[in-house]
Amino acid sequence: MASEALPHWDVSNVYPGLASEEYCHAVGRFQAQLDELDGYLASHHIQKGAPAPADWKEVAEIISGYLDRMNQAARLGHTLRGFVDAYTSTDSYNTTARRLLSELEPLLVRLERQEISFRGWIGTVSQPTDAFEAVLAQAGTVQEHAFYLREAAEQSRYLMSEAEEALAAELSLSGARAWQKLHGVVTSQLKVSFERDGQILSLPVTVVQNLKHDPDEEIRRRAYEAEMAAWESVREPLAACLNGVKGVVNTMDRRRGRTDALHAALDQARIDRVTLAAMLGTMLDSFPAFRRYWRAKARLLGKEALAWWDLAAPVGKAARSYSFSEARESILAQFGTFSDRLVALTGRAFDGRWIDAEPRDGKRGGAFCMGLPAVEESRILCNFDGSPAQVLTLAHELGHAYHNECQVGRAPLQRRTPMTLAETASIFNETIVTDALLSQAADPEEALAVLEMFLEGASQVVVDITSRYLFETEVFERRTTAELGPDDLCDIMLRAQRATYGDGLDSRYMNPYMWTWKPHYYMPARSFYNFPYAFGLLFGLGLYSIYQERGDAFLPDYDALLSTTGERMVADLASGFGIDLRQRAFWQGSLGVIEQRIERYVTLASKSQVRNLHCSCDAV
Repeated sequence: MASEALPHWDVSNVYPGLASEEYCHAVGRFQAQLDELDGYLASHHIQKGAPAPADWKEVAEIISGYLDRMNQAARLGHTLRGFVDAYTSTDSYNTTARRLLSELEPLLVRLERQEISFRGWIGTVSQPTDAFEAVLAQAGTVQEHAFYLREAAEQSRYLMSEAEEALAAELSLSGARAWQKLHGVVTSQLKVSFERDGQILSLPVTVVQNLKHDPDEEIRRRAYEAEMAAWESVREPLAACLNGVKGVVNTMDRRRGRTDALHAALDQARIDRVTLAAMLGTMLDSFPAFRRYWRAKARLLGKEALAWWDLAAPVGKAARSYSFSEARESILAQFGTFSDRLVALTGRAFDGRWIDAEPRDGKRGGAFCMGLPAVEESRILCNFDGSPAQVLTLAHELGHAYHNECQVGRAPLQRRTPMTLAETASIFNETIVTDALLSQAADPEEALAVLEMFLEGASQVVVDITSRYLFETEVFERRTTAELGPDDLCDIMLRAQRATYGDGLDSRYMNPYMWTWKPHYYMPARSFYNFPYAFGLLFGLGLYSIYQERGDAFLPDYDALLSTTGERMVADLASGFGIDLRQRAFWQGSLGVIEQRIERYVTLASKSQVRNLHCSCDAV
């Protein structure tokens, strides 16, 4: 990668700084809004089991007043949280930011408690159904939030008593959320000793993880070994974090009457078990194709089987490094083939310093996109190393920003997108970039490299995601009876990987510590944050196929889908495009696109081996 300063994001247009008067005043306004909400709830007796007025018009007015106040508080609260997170996620050593976050979190818990009180009350109000539907038919705020209100009424059946829910919310600060926070601190500050070019370097673990893309196998192998040793050094506290989070989730699910940990995740995803089974079953059927891909890649690398450190190894001529400026220009050019609106949003993100790209000590690993509702902007975190995979990651996160852009003007309660649809725009963006690069490939070696980039990501989302799903399922089941030690967690992870990767990899060199650093396992409010990625990939590929058929006529419907992902069930949104998610046919079609690319990859890999053999003979 060319020497170039990588950008840090800027949030000064939200508030000038952590110690600024503007931030302090905003916190004061948030507290005042919460006080007003508490008073409103009390004055109208809004709590679980409390009867509603007999006049449904009066009920509609009470609901409308709550919605207006909750949306106002949620917009400010989420902005404050995002602002502080912009500091803590990029510098876990920032003690001021960590203190402010600890001060802000109790206020956000108050907001949660207030919504819980309303949800308990709306469950009572929703009976009888005819009267409730009459309430929802009232023009204005109530009608505009009809989906939110129906969903809140449905989910109210899984609430404990008012006092129990209040206690659980308060205890979460020193319980599951504390474990989650500890995980973030430990993983973001972990250093790895690594020798390169004769020097012993102390590197953040995120930098060492990025060496998986290095063309030199010796560097990849040593980076893998150094990373495994680093995770082993902190495995005890991280196992404690995971046990803490999963233990709390199991307890809360049991007390709330949930069937199992998957129950709440499916409701959050707004899909049913039949849909999930259809998708997972079709994914399982595709594993032999992915194993053909890995075996073909192994032959390209001159090996009998891939080790874990080879999964992201570059192949083909395009195994090049991008400067950040080159990544920007490439992404803008490829987005330009799809939508002017997407190009405009992407230009704003780059020019407005929405992106924090530099890997550094204290910065969390991976990548994410968060919204800042008060300014209707997003911020994107990545750990850019110049690899094609990181260019694709940047395009992916810009898809989340585009999704946020399509929801501008909607209230916070109307924007609550399930995880299954949260990946739609990001996967769509990845597909745009991949298709553009394939069409522009100058020769078979360049096409091979582009296919490698796509298939590496697809195999992670289809095969590795399945291993994570299997891992989390067993962890939840076993955590109901006992804590799990690091050896237990490593054993579960290895068995899940061997069950999914099969003979596609060298079983001696897997990744037993995958559970240590994936932040998704440590999110108490987001259990099973794995299958939504697979859903997003396959749903996005299905939509992209429809786009290829319809052309520009597809764009308004696509933007409308992204705009309303918080207001409809997933199956209803899919049916608008003629998609039946409960049938395997749709999932087979999307996986068929991937399998076609695997077959093309295998063919190109075979020809590449022949060319390389001829070159070797000529040299002799």
